[in-house]
Amino acid sequence: MLPSSIVESLSAVAQAHAGSQQPQATFDALDKAVAATIGHRLFTILVHHRAERESERVYTNMREAYPLGGRKQITDSPWMQQVMQRGLPYIGRNADDLREVFYDHELIVSLGCRSVLNIPLRWQGETLGTLNMLHEENWYGSGHIELARLFAQLAVPAVMAQQAKEPQA
Repeated sequence: MLPSSIVESLSAVAQAHAGSQQPQATFDALDKAVAATIGHRLFTILVHHRAERESERVYTNMREAYPLGGRKQITDSPWMQQVMQRGLPYIGRNADDLREVFYDHELIVSLGCRSVLNIPLRWQGETLGTLNMLHEENWYGSGHIELARLFAQLAVPAVMAQQAKEPQA
């Protein structure tokens, strides 16, 4: 049986799906639930735009440092292949790991974040985007992955709603 705090957090996100202010209601509930159960300083959700080979930030808890709408190029880097193509989580445990993977590692570290957990948002064999949690050094470990995957899957309807709102190219 799951601890009651985890059940309450999962339930809060599921209940947020019923809110009329989508996808924001679900994104806000995810932020709060992940903070309470896994922990984070910086929390973002990125949506993958396959045709443009870009990911777009559709949620952030630090809008000044990481504004909504910010985009990143999808490259053929090992991180992109692991997370975006194969749909596997990534854990970076320290500032050196961040430096190897993220071009904006200096900004990340300046926010007090030295570890990261990236969880792909998956639907029908495709990666729709990522749930991204960043915290102090060595915060994340393999024990966080399964709970983070549950939250990522609860994010899928909101991400699909976000994509449906976007003008088609």
